[in-house]
Amino acid sequence: MGGISENGVKTINEICDRYVDEKTPLMMILSDIQNEYGYIPLEVQQIVSDRTGISVAEIYGVVTFYSFFSLEPKGKYIIGCCLGTACYVKGAQQIIDKFSEILEIEPGQTSKDGMFTIDALRCIGACGIAPAVSINGKVYPKMTVDKVQEVVDTYRKAGGAAV
Repeated sequence: MGGISENGVKTINEICDRYVDEKTPLMMILSDIQNEYGYIPLEVQQIVSDRTGISVAEIYGVVTFYSFFSLEPKGKYIIGCCLGTACYVKGAQQIIDKFSEILEIEPGQTSKDGMFTIDALRCIGACGIAPAVSINGKVYPKMTVDKVQEVVDTYRKAGGAAV
């Protein structure tokens, strides 16, 4: 967002206004902002604080505690690598390492071209098909290190198209 436009400030204020009668509006406000912009930088947190009276420290604490909120923009394709027990035991760490190697980013980072973000997840509830990887909600069961390059290539070829 870097330097929020007047229209952006207006939108954030409108989101805050939707929940003015709620006892605890913060999660709903942040969720709507995350859905609208894809991330919640500090400058947006300050606007929410000014509008709601909730301290920036409290807002920042919520944004950084919950993994579905982000301080940075995410890629077009979000690669969620499950590192829960079942996936980990079946080689999930090597899979996430391979994604990191190919994309030249670490978990939590976005590729320079803005196409990919790698997220390390604790459990996606797919233990029976471990190790599992999800990309924008599509689950890849029984993933192997050997399949990682093929998956990345499929999304790179798709470019702007949905896969």
